[in-house]
Amino acid sequence: MEIAKNTIVSLVYTLRETDSTGEVIEQVGADEPLLFLFDAGVLFPAFENNLAGKKTGDEFDFILKTADAYGDFNEANIVYLPIENFIVDGVLQKEMLEVGLTLVMNDADGDSVRATVLEVAEDKVKMDFNHLLAGKDLHFVGKIAGVRAATAEEIDHGHAHDSGNECENA
Repeated sequence: MEIAKNTIVSLVYTLRETDSTGEVIEQVGADEPLLFLFDAGVLFPAFENNLAGKKTGDEFDFILKTADAYGDFNEANIVYLPIENFIVDGVLQKEMLEVGLTLVMNDADGDSVRATVLEVAEDKVKMDFNHLLAGKDLHFVGKIAGVRAATAEEIDHGHAHDSGNECENA
């Protein structure tokens, strides 16, 4: 079966920054492959375009340019927050204020966003709200571990269900 709309795809891959010599960002092995509903709008379109038409056992090797992935690094996403934002029940949460720590926070709409602590001062905290991979090209090398038809429930829910209903294996 070929990867197409309404198929469940299982992938193993290595993700590197920039190209084949770049730092390894993530490795996904056969013990816990990436499982997703193809063409459900969850993954980057350019990522899926590189997989369309492939079958179980096929290998892939492609680069997503910054514009097709997390976009450019944006200086406007570096902000200072009042130290008061890190006070809970009258106590400053010092464990949250470690430089380099990535926190899950809520934006003005109540949506979860990730931000990295860059600097801590007496009255403010410098935070980076850019995605950790913003401004980077992403190099994916891997193999299609399986492809199967999505169930009606998976299509309705918009994602793969990992209920023992595995993809066909090579």
